[in-house]
Amino acid sequence: MPIPTSLPNLMQTRRYLFMFLTLLLLLTALPTSSFAGSDLRHATPSGISIQDLEAYIDEFVEPYIGKTTAAASIAVVQDGRTVFSKAYGYADIPNQIPATPDNIFEWGSISKLFVWTSVMQLVESNQLNLQTDIREYLPDHFLKRLRYDEPITLFHLMNHAAGFEEYMFDMAYTTPEQVSSLEEGLLKAEPAQIYPPGQTVAYSNYGNSLAAYIVERISGQSYADYVSEHILLPLKMNHTEIRSVLDDRPDLLRSKAKGYLSVEDGQLIEGPWNYMSMYPNGGANGTAEDLARFAMALMPASNEQSSLFRQSNTLSDMLSSSKSDDPYMPGIAHGFWEYPGASRTLGHGGNTMAFSSSLQFAPDEHFAVVVLTNQAGESHLVHGLSQALIGSPEIPASDQMLPESSLVTGSFVAARRPDQGFMSVYPYLSLMRVTSDKKNALTVKLAGYEGAYEQVRPYLYQRTGGDSELGAWPFIFFQTDQGSVTRVSLYTSDYLPLSTSHSLPLLTVQGIAAIAALLFFLTAPFVLLSVTWFKRKGQTGGRFTPLRIKTLIFIFSGTLLAANNLLLAYRMLSQNERPYSDVLPQVILNSVFAGSGLVALIVLLLEIKRRPLLGRRSKVGVGVSILLWVILIVLLIVWQFYR
Repeated sequence: MPIPTSLPNLMQTRRYLFMFLTLLLLLTALPTSSFAGSDLRHATPSGISIQDLEAYIDEFVEPYIGKTTAAASIAVVQDGRTVFSKAYGYADIPNQIPATPDNIFEWGSISKLFVWTSVMQLVESNQLNLQTDIREYLPDHFLKRLRYDEPITLFHLMNHAAGFEEYMFDMAYTTPEQVSSLEEGLLKAEPAQIYPPGQTVAYSNYGNSLAAYIVERISGQSYADYVSEHILLPLKMNHTEIRSVLDDRPDLLRSKAKGYLSVEDGQLIEGPWNYMSMYPNGGANGTAEDLARFAMALMPASNEQSSLFRQSNTLSDMLSSSKSDDPYMPGIAHGFWEYPGASRTLGHGGNTMAFSSSLQFAPDEHFAVVVLTNQAGESHLVHGLSQALIGSPEIPASDQMLPESSLVTGSFVAARRPDQGFMSVYPYLSLMRVTSDKKNALTVKLAGYEGAYEQVRPYLYQRTGGDSELGAWPFIFFQTDQGSVTRVSLYTSDYLPLSTSHSLPLLTVQGIAAIAALLFFLTAPFVLLSVTWFKRKGQTGGRFTPLRIKTLIFIFSGTLLAANNLLLAYRMLSQNERPYSDVLPQVILNSVFAGSGLVALIVLLLEIKRRPLLGRRSKVGVGVSILLWVILIVLLIVWQFYR
């Protein structure tokens, strides 16, 4: 039988089909990452093999889980894919619930990166301009406490250089019922402007939320809705909520880890969750894997476009340096922090009442590290692990003569500080003290922590050791003018020399006077009563004479004043995240007690006038009481404890 002429065509068709299926099989076996066409890296920027990454992180984390933090969720990204995702410790200690990568953590100030990304999206569409006076974007009833005529721009807000003081109240709450709208939160917590725009870096939560409110105004959407539509949904960040209140996301609420505070002897106690009206600056909740997706969108393959922007130059503009004091000093890149790494590293850290976090990514290496912990103020993992994986920069030796380290020593106060009201005293209780006992080396002390720094370039010092709590400050740069330090840059915020009105000798005298006045008024009434009682019991003249009664009433008014302000200080130091309404009664009481003391003083002076033959001991006792009361009142006025 003759072979049909169609058979060779059929065989050829089968051959082509076999080749096609074989090719398809090979293609599907390749990595799905967009980086598949390039040589995939097999080590972290610091040189740790990806194959050994899990064992390395396991060993690194082990000493800290249950000690410096209850739990940690860690994700590592390389070449467009998550190469590591794992959780350690307990999301709930009392119930012994282990942490998993699905647990929700508070991101803190990492939330700010979504504001700057949103701003750049609107800049790309020509709806915003980084150099325009922001008052053109705001209602007339905003920014009523400006001191300088120079315009504030979005560029200033990105660089934390709008000049705002640090307003300590109504930033975060412990219950969701206290939360109001973003607009109401901004109006309630508006800070005073204390620096000219563009001159000083003073980290500002308010400035970031102000930029988010501008996004609301220009986009016509709430900031949360804008971020959800233009960032979270495109990146499939399905386990993230940009707001601090999760009532509308029961799925996230069920998975949220409890937060913890460290107390004495390494004990961990449960802390409050974070709730914010100005949620854009630190209210986001989500998983480490979702944050890793955001990091990947910031590092697209060279032949691909980021899903966050329509034009490739927008991303490169956003990640370009916008504020730096030295080529080797980390600075700011349009709101993203620059970190020291083996290659250029960007990102942000975050802290809430009971969570700490870090996102660091190296765009040139297409590498990122996400570390989320449910521990307030954790630094060992947040900074230590990120640095271990990102690596350290190699700074070439300077061919310039290094200036004497003694030229930059002294005491400095944070530029990020309250300037109005009684909280203005607190930054002066924790000055940064810089000393030098050998060539090209400094010792930096702050808030009980100490760090060692070595000069690597003129006026640029690199951290070489010390307490891990200062790990967030790997470099310090001293700006000088005619041999005097004018500004100390820690890239997240500046420190400034003490002014004449707040010189160290004057602060020391005020401190001694305050301690003397407080000790006197806290003990004098009880001493006076005890002496009178014993004299009366011994029948040696212990009588409550009119003078003694009026002196006692006057002293007791000072006691009430001293006790009220010590209680106020204790409350703020134990928990500074409070609404102003929480402390307003005590501020009002200062005026009430001072007024009562003034009345008592007048009555006392009239009684003394009636007694021209007053004994020397009585004169000294009354004189000391009046002097210390006046000192206490003057100090309370100077430090604005009536505001």
